[in-house]
Amino acid sequence: MIWYAIYTKPRFEKKVELVLTQAGYEVFLPLISTIKQWSDRKKKVKVPIIPSYVFVRIDEKYLFDLFQFNGVVGILKYLKKPAVVKDYEIENLKIICQHPDVIESKKLADYKPGTPIQITHGPLTGLYGECVEVKGKQRLLVCVKNLGLEFVLNVPLSYIEVMKNNEPLNP
Repeated sequence: MIWYAIYTKPRFEKKVELVLTQAGYEVFLPLISTIKQWSDRKKKVKVPIIPSYVFVRIDEKYLFDLFQFNGVVGILKYLKKPAVVKDYEIENLKIICQHPDVIESKKLADYKPGTPIQITHGPLTGLYGECVEVKGKQRLLVCVKNLGLEFVLNVPLSYIEVMKNNEPLNP
């Protein structure tokens, strides 16, 4: 079976995840905790890191059966075919979700491309990216590309090694 990205109605991600899970599908919804503030209170809530998308592991021949579920409105496509999401991309998202404190809210457009790097220590070991900004003397903002999206992570300098000739390092 293969992972696919399913497009949902806005703010239906959790509902779609629930109904698909109850129907027996293997589903992954990447969430992070954040603090939401209303006029009368603050609350810690889990929000999708990729709004309106849920990932489902399914045989392609059953993919269009998902449209029977309320909230499912599309399938991410590439060259007019359902786009396959690689296992390592799902694993990268799972790693990022386990460490939401490293996700930086600034937009990548604010930075110039830099040196290719590999994270060799800490909870994000094995991820590849690009240095986008030095943060003080001890941290870097690093862009990690996954699923055609770019995540900017705030990583300690000691966790990073420069990739030579764009070749992965052995940590």
